[in-house]
Amino acid sequence: MDSSARSGAGGVTGNPRAWIVAGIAVAGVIVVAEAARRRRRWLRGKCTVPADSGAFCERLELAPPPQPPPPAARQLLSGLTFAASDNFEIEGYVAGFGNPDWKRTHKAASRTAVAVTMLLKQGATCVGRTVMDELGFGVTGENLHCGTPINPVSPTVVPGGSCSGSAVAVSAQLVDFALGTDTTGDLRIPASFCGLLCFRPSHGVVSTLGTIANSQSLDTIGWFARDPRVLHRVGDVLLPAASGGLKEKKQLVFADDCFELLKVPKQKTMHIIENAVHTLPGYQPPKHINIGQYISSNVPSLKEFCQHATKLQGGISALKALCAVMLLLQRYEFKANHEDWVNTVKPKLGLDISTRVLQAVNFTDDNIKSLYIVRNEWRAALKNLLKDTGILVLPTMAGYPLKRNSRKRLSPEFEDRMYAFVCIAALSGCCQATVPLGNHSDHPISLSFVAPHGSDKFLLRAILDMYSTIQEQLVFASKLALRPVINNDIGASELLKEKGNNSFKIKEWSKAIEFYSEAIKLNDTNAAYYSNRAAAYLELGRFKQAEADCDKALLLDKKAKC
Repeated sequence: MDSSARSGAGGVTGNPRAWIVAGIAVAGVIVVAEAARRRRRWLRGKCTVPADSGAFCERLELAPPPQPPPPAARQLLSGLTFAASDNFEIEGYVAGFGNPDWKRTHKAASRTAVAVTMLLKQGATCVGRTVMDELGFGVTGENLHCGTPINPVSPTVVPGGSCSGSAVAVSAQLVDFALGTDTTGDLRIPASFCGLLCFRPSHGVVSTLGTIANSQSLDTIGWFARDPRVLHRVGDVLLPAASGGLKEKKQLVFADDCFELLKVPKQKTMHIIENAVHTLPGYQPPKHINIGQYISSNVPSLKEFCQHATKLQGGISALKALCAVMLLLQRYEFKANHEDWVNTVKPKLGLDISTRVLQAVNFTDDNIKSLYIVRNEWRAALKNLLKDTGILVLPTMAGYPLKRNSRKRLSPEFEDRMYAFVCIAALSGCCQATVPLGNHSDHPISLSFVAPHGSDKFLLRAILDMYSTIQEQLVFASKLALRPVINNDIGASELLKEKGNNSFKIKEWSKAIEFYSEAIKLNDTNAAYYSNRAAAYLELGRFKQAEADCDKALLLDKKAKC
């Protein structure tokens, strides 16, 4: 080594400042490298977001038969596309049931699910199968193996499960509608989280042949849509003609105790529906009921489960007991269906799903008959409550969805409220429709409508008739929310009355009724509001409503002009 090199080396070792500079340089290189690594990982994450929002686990195309020549009627679903959850069998393909171990241990289907075949025959095209929670057991839409589909209306939160992929495919406008199965809310929960319409038919009305069962006494095949007309057209194909047609009279029955659990103001939920039916023909004045008390009084076999039920806020322990029966029934039937497979294969499952599956396969309750007795009693009680023309109205969900990739798990309180709402239709086997109602606190909200078992087409028709009026009420409610703040409700009601008067003058009778109705909600002791609304009802030929308002006005003020 020459002298210059030796002196250079000695200069570094003998100079502390040089070591500090060298250390800083090395640290700088490490920081830059770490920043570059994190950026590459972030970019990879961005690039791995699929164009289909992660909704599909399998892309395929099943084309419908050719449209028959005239004068044959046009196929009902011609030109529409759809997808189906991963538990629908398709000839030549292996259904995955949301889990790769299931797919690995099963053969390709020799037939296509009956519901899929019916849709194909009416002109719809199937474009793939969608991600679902493993074995149909989850409620968040997170899948350990496929990932979590991206909720199009709120990408930071989970889409809900178990039919998460089907909901996301419709919400992201990748298909016109999508199929899924609903056992304990598997359609209704993602419909609520993704801002969609969905329909859960009466149990047994749509054939489940060709689907993998979770719990056959609870499983139903339903569908998501963005457009109420598409929701209705799919029903025309899948539902039998005898499943409850058009009825002249309808009456909404509000489950008040369920609305008390809701964190959303009634002005954004219940009042919107009440105002909508005010303007529609064929609706009787709505009723209000405490559904928990009704269940307690009319389902006698539920008493043995009430002692195990945690009392919920609002005193709806009977609903909690009903939930317990639903979940016990699901565990019993899942065990009967899949215990051997679970014990033999020992599938790799996500934490939440594994917990639910273990609860099912370890189920040991001997009093199985009581579960089915409660189910039958509850169906009969709900039929007696609603008769032929009643529709029960309740929130779809009580809380907001979890954040994506959150380490938090669903709280017991959240699960209690969620199942309290979904068990009403699930255990009774009645039909239920879910309708989005915009957002609250940046989260989508929705209401559900339940009709007696077998009244499916009646309920679908009611949703189709109400939908546009509900949307008008949503716009109206948002405009009211933007009006100047008035400290006095009387002042606010007078302002609404004046708006009603202005609408009346230009012959917008329905709009006038909306304003008078809002004024009455703020101040229901002013006879003028009722007499003014009666006048608007008369202009529309709605004489019963006009008479009722006149009676109310005269009761408040004998000199009222009516």
